[in-house]
Amino acid sequence: MGAELVKAVCSHPGATLAAAIARSGSSVLGQDAGSLSGGRAAGVAITADLPAVLPSIDVVIDFSRAEVVADTAEACARAGVPLLIGTTGLSADTQQRIDAASRKIPVLVAANTSLALNVLLELVRRAAQALPETYDIEIFEAHHRHKVDAPSGTALALGDAAAAGRGEHLSRPVDLTGARSGARGKGGIGFSVARGGDVVGEHDVRFLGSGEQLRLSHTATDRAIFSRGALAAALWLSNRPANRYQMADFLFPKQ
Repeated sequence: MGAELVKAVCSHPGATLAAAIARSGSSVLGQDAGSLSGGRAAGVAITADLPAVLPSIDVVIDFSRAEVVADTAEACARAGVPLLIGTTGLSADTQQRIDAASRKIPVLVAANTSLALNVLLELVRRAAQALPETYDIEIFEAHHRHKVDAPSGTALALGDAAAAGRGEHLSRPVDLTGARSGARGKGGIGFSVARGGDVVGEHDVRFLGSGEQLRLSHTATDRAIFSRGALAAALWLSNRPANRYQMADFLFPKQ
């Protein structure tokens, strides 16, 4: 995602790459971010020192590891720099520290930065709100073999959207219905997970009723959709007041 973000920024007429950050000890430190991403040299050497470059940055896009997100949020808050977080698997402590940072700067947290996928989230919420609770809700997702978390952050976000539509909260841990035998119980939201090959991302939400079902789905075939969506949202976020935002705030602004 780092390489995809660099390519998206460098090719966007309204954006300029100001810095590129990698972890301390990374083998790419000191290399030109543009060249490393497969494009032309950008004149930006990759560094591990985020606080040093924050004064020259208008907005930070973070797709790093979950365990370092809170530190990034606090550094951005101290520097007064807006932050978009695309990292998933965030702990409760990290979420609390992000909330604290959002009282000083605008922070957007997205389980998925695909524009179409975030439209799907709204459709799922509205479908769950409209359909009776006699419709079972099952969420299927597939990713490449190297995906670490399961269910994916996007699948959990879809579950949260469905639960919100029913005026509920998605309980954790979730019910992996695709991994057990026996009859399905009433209510709840089930999840099934597949990992293999180079699948970019597939998500399928089914509302299963008696005699019919509604299926809402999204398939990603190019990782560039995430970088393009993240960049569009980050440019929007750079002019927002301090608060915690979602992709829906960007896509569906309140009138």
